Amino acid sequence: MDLSMNCLGPNSVIPWFLGSMGNLRYLNLTGMPFTGRVPSQLGNLSKLHHLDLGQGYSEIYSTDITWLTKLPLLQYLGMSRINLSRIADWPCTLNMVPSLRVINLAYCSLDDASQSLPYLNLTKLEKLDLSWNYLDHSIASSWFWKVMSLKYLSLRGTALFGKFPGALGNMTSLKVLDLSDNNLNKTGNLKNLLKNLCCLEILDLSRNFMIGDIEVLMEGLPQCTWEILMELHFHDNKLTGSIPPEVMNSTCLTFLDLSSNHFNGSVPTELGSLKNLVDLDLSKNSLNGVITEEHFANLQCLKTIDLSSNNLKIVVDSNWRSPFSLQSAVFSSCQMGPLFPTWLQQLRGIDSLDISSTALEDKFPNWFWYTFSQSTYLNISNNQISGSLPAHMDGMAWEELYLSSNRLTGSIPSLLTNITMLDISNNNFSGGIPSNFEACRLRMLLIYSNQIGGYIPESICKLQQLLYLDLSNNFLEGEIPQCFGIKKMQYLLLGNNSLSGKFPAFLQNNPDLKFLDLAWNKFFGRLPTWIGDLEYLRFVLLGHNAFSDNIPVNITSLGSLQYLDLSCNNFSGAIPWHLLNLTLMKTVQKEFMDMYDMYMATRETDGPVVTKGQQLLYGTTLAYFVSIDLSGNSLTGEIPTGVTSLAALMNLNLSSNKLSGPIPDMIGAMQSLVSLDFSENKLSGEIPSSLSSLTLLEALNLSYNNLSGRIPSGRQLDTLNSDNRSLIYIGNSGLCGLPLHRGCSGNVTSIHGDLGSNKQEFDPLSFHFGLVLGLVVGLWVVFFALLFKRTWRIAYFRLFDEVYDQVYVFVVVKWASFAKNT
Repeated sequence: MDLSMNCLGPNSVIPWFLGSMGNLRYLNLTGMPFTGRVPSQLGNLSKLHHLDLGQGYSEIYSTDITWLTKLPLLQYLGMSRINLSRIADWPCTLNMVPSLRVINLAYCSLDDASQSLPYLNLTKLEKLDLSWNYLDHSIASSWFWKVMSLKYLSLRGTALFGKFPGALGNMTSLKVLDLSDNNLNKTGNLKNLLKNLCCLEILDLSRNFMIGDIEVLMEGLPQCTWEILMELHFHDNKLTGSIPPEVMNSTCLTFLDLSSNHFNGSVPTELGSLKNLVDLDLSKNSLNGVITEEHFANLQCLKTIDLSSNNLKIVVDSNWRSPFSLQSAVFSSCQMGPLFPTWLQQLRGIDSLDISSTALEDKFPNWFWYTFSQSTYLNISNNQISGSLPAHMDGMAWEELYLSSNRLTGSIPSLLTNITMLDISNNNFSGGIPSNFEACRLRMLLIYSNQIGGYIPESICKLQQLLYLDLSNNFLEGEIPQCFGIKKMQYLLLGNNSLSGKFPAFLQNNPDLKFLDLAWNKFFGRLPTWIGDLEYLRFVLLGHNAFSDNIPVNITSLGSLQYLDLSCNNFSGAIPWHLLNLTLMKTVQKEFMDMYDMYMATRETDGPVVTKGQQLLYGTTLAYFVSIDLSGNSLTGEIPTGVTSLAALMNLNLSSNKLSGPIPDMIGAMQSLVSLDFSENKLSGEIPSSLSSLTLLEALNLSYNNLSGRIPSGRQLDTLNSDNRSLIYIGNSGLCGLPLHRGCSGNVTSIHGDLGSNKQEFDPLSFHFGLVLGLVVGLWVVFFALLFKRTWRIAYFRLFDEVYDQVYVFVVVKWASFAKNT
């Protein structure tokens, strides 16, 4: 009975009556969306040879598999993705079914494979798959190393660690060994363990943090293995050395993946002798040298090649005829320019091509668009290609097209019907956005940093699958179309244009919105209270607009918020107090870096962008990617004390407002702060001493407030703006102590203390009289010295003139700078 890959309805369970079909020898229920418990009645099928209950992603489990011991003829057992987490003695149970040849328990939530088996009955077992169970113990302690009959062993993603067990060298029947996605970085004994594996056809040790020389490691494989080896996977490790010559002599090799390591040296020309090679991946290493026709000489079976992210140069004669018919080629970061290589014409029919960052400085040749018209993926970004795109691109098969960071000009052609991803950002396209959008499958549209003007057309609302729209840094104007039909938007970046109107109302229908950039435009009006309902919103850039009224209290409901920029608007009223609800800002998380890296990956430019009279590299506003910037508004009231609970906050800028009251005492609890700016407000009181505990602080500005008292000191505070640290506190007449040249009244207190300790009564009148008398006497001593000593007199007035000139120049320059900034 084979019912695999069917769907009998929601919430179906495995029928218990299957256990009454006593003559069944083969039962396959793979991929059926069952739920509930595996029925123990299956133990009645005593004649069963093949049982496969493997699931997709449904919730099915078993708490007892002892019924398997009643199946004495069972040879194949498949229970992948069935939850067996509550069964601790599963190896002992399976050991009681000696007829088993195949066991597949992948994704079964098993947490241990180190059980002891005093006597092994599984002497016929040939295939064991325990992949993607979190075993998390020493690999040498596992029970299966006693099974010498194994031909296939997969332990992928089981979190095993430690040294490779010595028993591995005795498993001479192994054909497939998959130990990938673990932590097996102790490779010292691996070389000796591989020398007896003469039957090995597939070896996968990828993603193990392995270190060492690849040449030494590969010396362990005997010649008999090299003669039959078909697949070799070592990607995502930390292996060094050059590509071993043994690899290039393995004539049966069909799959070679050495990517994401630290290999160096040149690629051996013997690569061209691997006539059976289908897939080659040498990307993300430090390989260098030149790739020529000799490297490709006999690769007639090659379908996929990736040489990206190395220091390679591809030099092939224009008359060379390639022996292969590629499906996918990635040459990113390989030097191929400056002219388009003519041999690329031979790749007609290729499905995926990446020639980004290949130093091309040419125009598109006439043959280019015809040659790659049937490709679904094409990446030519980060070159210096000039010219324009074809006026008519109908019939092109592209689904993903990347042309960013070139010198392309002209207008944007109509979108392709099948396109799902289009990136033409950072070019010199002009004109307007096409008004006839027919790309109903489009998910990402990036046109930022061009010279596109005019209005955003209403037809953009037809793109109802749109997830990512970036039209920033152009010359767009007018209002944003209210695309209420778009409900899947996650990234909307329209910053640095001349767009106007109120806050886009259609965003209320996009609950998955994560990134919103409307900065440097002419938007006005109030922020809607429903902005707090966008629970996944993490980046909000609304600075340099004309938004007004109060900041909605609901904005503090954005528990995922990590970057808030409302600077240079017309907001008034108090800062919302419920900052404790900004939960993502309260705890430092790795997700911050991941989100920021993903954003910046779409923002790679070769130079600065000139915008709004300033020169800046787009994205520098996110330098502190956990940030609150409310500067340049008319906010009043006190700084909410809840701000001190935002322990992950790196930048806090409240400058140029009308805030009053004290600086919160617990400001020192914000241990992630790198930049803090409270300048140009009406803050009063003393500077909290806890400020000195901010060990990461690099920039501080408390100038032009009404602060008073002694300035706190500390290792970090004393190093800030070391050239002129007093500028941090300028404009606060009540502050005293270093670095200001204004002493604190604390000196008087010490006099009181000294007098008190000597039990003498302090007379204020006598003290002031003595102070004045001493001052007069001191001045007359200096005066008489200058009056009768001519050389002293000349030196004094010369020094006075020099000091006056320096002070005058400093004041004029600073005043001009301050006036310009204001």
